Amino acid sequence: MRRQDWLHPSLLAVAEVHSRGGWLGDLAGAWLFYTVLPLPPGIVPRFERIARFAPWVALVIGALEGLLWHALSPAGLVAQLALVLALGTWLSGGLHLDGAMDTADGLAAGQERCLEAMDDSRVGASGVQALLQVMALRVGGLAVLAAAAPWGLVWAAVWGRVAPLVAMQVFPYLREGPTATAAFHRRHWRGFLPEWTPALLLLGVLTGLALRFEIGPWWWLGWLGVVPALVVPWRLGRQLGGHSGDSYGACVEWTVSWSLLLMGLISWWVGAAA
Repeated sequence: MRRQDWLHPSLLAVAEVHSRGGWLGDLAGAWLFYTVLPLPPGIVPRFERIARFAPWVALVIGALEGLLWHALSPAGLVAQLALVLALGTWLSGGLHLDGAMDTADGLAAGQERCLEAMDDSRVGASGVQALLQVMALRVGGLAVLAAAAPWGLVWAAVWGRVAPLVAMQVFPYLREGPTATAAFHRRHWRGFLPEWTPALLLLGVLTGLALRFEIGPWWWLGWLGVVPALVVPWRLGRQLGGHSGDSYGACVEWTVSWSLLLMGLISWWVGAAA
């Protein structure tokens, strides 16, 4: 029996009204927009202020990647790297990778033709290079983290979805008209505190869990992701003169990759120095 079959119709109606107008609707919208996973029945998504809940969706993605990494430990590092990267790409529907490649093509085309190149459905040489570089950085970070990779995957996934919040907060949206498919993020933006509160709460929860369960240095190591989460959207925003849906995706992918590499290298250095 499906869940909606045993819930009273009046309760479903109340749930739908509240989810359509409140935070639950935005969370449901984020779940559908940022993953390929199905939405539980009885919840009506709203696609307005979904970016604020992207880090919480990323928590699930990172946790699933971490669980798979742990489960594949007997199979060896090559299997872990290949299948975990494949899972992450599948869970997000390749949405952000596509944006990273389009952004690279746009930057290579120059200021005048940037948006035109980003709109082109064909992937250019710069887009392919960006894909390879993003994945190479991720492979390097995960390989260095090794057994600690599950925690790194969670933190990196969260920081990756924090980065677009920086872009939305600081930079204007580049596109207008029919091509402005991600303009709703800026249109419904209500300022720093309302849009950042869910992400800040989540970062606090992760820090608290690392401290509570004494999970090595992860109470501070995970915070290394703040560096790419700030630098990547700032750098891309300055180069492009603002941000678009494609560059939001690029912020996610580059931040995840740099976060993993940074965490891996610093954890290796700390271990080697101990």
